[in-house]
Amino acid sequence: MDLADLRIIVTGGARGIGAATARLLAEGGAKVMVADVLDDEGEALARGIGALHRRLDVADAAAWEAAVAAAEAAWGGVDALFNNAGIVAFGSVADAEPEAFRRVIDVNLMGVFLGIRAVVPAMRRAGGGCIVNVSSTAGLQGYASLAAYVASKWAVRGLTKAAALDLARDRIRVVSLHPGPIRTPMTDGLSPDLASAQPIPRFGEPEEVARMARFLFVEATYSTGSEFVIDGGAVTGQVLPLPEG
Repeated sequence: MDLADLRIIVTGGARGIGAATARLLAEGGAKVMVADVLDDEGEALARGIGALHRRLDVADAAAWEAAVAAAEAAWGGVDALFNNAGIVAFGSVADAEPEAFRRVIDVNLMGVFLGIRAVVPAMRRAGGGCIVNVSSTAGLQGYASLAAYVASKWAVRGLTKAAALDLARDRIRVVSLHPGPIRTPMTDGLSPDLASAQPIPRFGEPEEVARMARFLFVEATYSTGSEFVIDGGAVTGQVLPLPEG
């Protein structure tokens, strides 16, 4: 698919990875909807890149249906979804409050499921499409003090594979994207030392993730159910000290 032909909804589009992806795709000629609960930032970004803006709580099924309908009405169809919206909660699993845990699951997992469910009929009408679900390296390994986030991102990874199998007959590709530490508002306050032991010892930039997302939508036409990792090598393994002598 040519980038200029892409009609895409980007969730969590007002900031960070979502904003960088919306901007990059719009600059390439794609029709973009910036979908977020952050109205002021989302509207400002959409105006600046010539995109649509839509307030969207991804945990709200009715809001999803309305967003897809608005995109179809504006463009005549929808053939891409960047399922990116997410939140995080820190703390030991032993101390986690059930409501806080559930909210992370509602946004990070149910939001992805509801997005897939809402957009598939439009993609069928369009003759196919591509869904990129943003998981994390937390969907590939565990992290202490991030139980809800890890659980949600592993589930997104599994949901992606099931959806890829279910939707292949509709010519809809579904893949997962697994960023490591990326410099976004979500990671504000985290020490740069977090990435110091990686093969590429720095935080990634949202624009680097956006470029991979563009590849997945436009170039990765023989990939579905696949996992694409962009993490500076964080989950590659460990360099162990060799014994002396």
